[in-house]
Amino acid sequence: MNKSKIAYIAFDTVPAPKGAAIHIAAFSVALGAAFGDVQLVTVSPTAASIDYYEIYPQVMQTALPAIGDNLIQRILYFRRVLKSWLQRQRFEVIHIRSIYEGFAIALNKQQYCDRLIFEVNGLPSIELKYRYPDVADDQELLHKLQSQEQICLEAADLIITPSNVTNEYLQARGIPATKIRVIPNGVDLNVFTYNLNSANFHHSSWRDGNFPSPKRKLRILYFGTLSSWQGVNLAIEALALVSRDLPACLTVIGQARDYQVKKLNQLALKLGVTDELTILEPMSQTQLVEHIHASDIILAPLTPNDRNLIQGCCPLKILEGMATGKPVIASDLPVVRELGEDGRHFLLVKSGSAKAIRDAVLQLQNNPELATQIAVNARQRIEECYTWQRAGEALIAAYAELGIKRSIKV
Repeated sequence: MNKSKIAYIAFDTVPAPKGAAIHIAAFSVALGAAFGDVQLVTVSPTAASIDYYEIYPQVMQTALPAIGDNLIQRILYFRRVLKSWLQRQRFEVIHIRSIYEGFAIALNKQQYCDRLIFEVNGLPSIELKYRYPDVADDQELLHKLQSQEQICLEAADLIITPSNVTNEYLQARGIPATKIRVIPNGVDLNVFTYNLNSANFHHSSWRDGNFPSPKRKLRILYFGTLSSWQGVNLAIEALALVSRDLPACLTVIGQARDYQVKKLNQLALKLGVTDELTILEPMSQTQLVEHIHASDIILAPLTPNDRNLIQGCCPLKILEGMATGKPVIASDLPVVRELGEDGRHFLLVKSGSAKAIRDAVLQLQNNPELATQIAVNARQRIEECYTWQRAGEALIAAYAELGIKRSIKV
C-alpha cells in the first residue's frame, strides 16, 4: 500500500456556486501549492465516479457518487464508495469537513492516515433541522449525530474552524483549545473587484446627497442560501418598509428549494412588493459580482438562533460584499462583530428586525459620506485581514505545526 501525502475529503460538489465549494477550492489550491500530492475527494454530480487531472495545481480530484432519494441514503452510499476507495492507499494526512465523510475515517484512523484534521464549519446536530424541520423532535437521531461528531472531534489531531464563536462552542464540548485553530474565510480579490462608482450609485451623487439617483429605484441585494437562519424573509419585509419612503427593489440570489421560493413570493405578495422582488438561481462568482456592482446596498440579515449564536459561522456573503465597494447592512451578532466594526466597516442592526434594516437604509440615504467611508474602509479591511491567500497561509502554518513538511520545488 502506497502512502500519499494529503487527502482532502468533503461531502460536497466542487466546483459549484456556493460557499462550501468556494472554500474547498481555495484550501485545495493552498495545500497543493505548499505540499503537492493532494488528493481532493468530493461528491460526483453524476451516478458514476469521475477522476479529474489537476483541476487545481498539484491537486488530483476524484468525485465519488452519492446516490439516494434523501440525504441519509446519499450519505450512506457515499460512505460505502469512499471506504472502498480508501482501501487502495494510505495518507500522511486526511482532512475532513463533516461527519458525513469523516466518521468511518475517525473510527479507523490508524488504518487510513497518520494525522487527521477536522475542519468544522457546521455540525449536523445543529444545522440539519433547518433543512429538515422534523429532525428537531427526533432526539434519538440528534444524539446519534452528536455522538458521531464527538468521535470525529476527539480523533482529530487538529481542528480548524472559521469563527471564534465556533471555537468557544467546541471547547464547551470538551475539546482542548490547544487543538483548535481559527482560520476565517476569505475573498478572492481578483474576482470580487472594488467598484465604488459603479451603476447609478455614484460617489459624486453621494456627495451631492442624492441616494440613489432619482432616475431609478434603490437597488438592494441579498445573496447566499435561502435557508431560514439567513433571514431572507426580513429582507423582503424591510423592502416593504423602505418602499414607503423611497422607490426600491430587492434582488435575491441563492440556492433554494421550490417551497422556499414559494414562501418568499407569498410574503412579497402579502406585503405588496411582488413587482419589486426578483429571485435568481445561484450563478458563477463572476456573474454575481456584476449584480453586486449594479446594486446600492447589500443585506445580510442573519437571524438570532443556535446556528448563528451557538455553533457560529463566518458569513462569506458579508466578506464578499465588503470587498466590492457596496455598503453592507448586517445583523448585530457576535459572528459578524468578529469581522469588523459597526459604523466603520458595515452597519449593524438589531437581528430579526426589518424596521432596523429600514432605518439603516435611510441612515445611509441621509449620510452619503458615511456610506462612502464604510465602503472604502470595508475594502481595506478585506485586503488586510480576509483574503483566501491569508487563509491559505494560516492553513499551511497549521499543517506545519503537525510536522507536515512542504514540498521541495525544483
